[in-house]
Amino acid sequence: MEIKVLGPGCAKCVKAEKLVKEVVEETGVDASVEKVTDMLQIASYGIFGTPSVIVDGEVKCTGKVPKKADIKAWITK
Repeated sequence: MEIKVLGPGCAKCVKAEKLVKEVVEETGVDASVEKVTDMLQIASYGIFGTPSVIVDGEVKCTGKVPKKADIKAWITK
């Protein structure tokens, strides 16, 4: 599984990345977590609100910090 956390590095983006990593560790899911900070790369996903979370190419959340329960639901299907 490939998870991308998109954001320039603001406090909300850092929190979103931290939560995603915590949930991956807690659930034991085999996933790589990548932080994308390049605005051109972020825009290439059609995203203009950060933080955003993409799981296996599918945008799951944009413009807000996701809840842990939501992250868990996305990665444990």
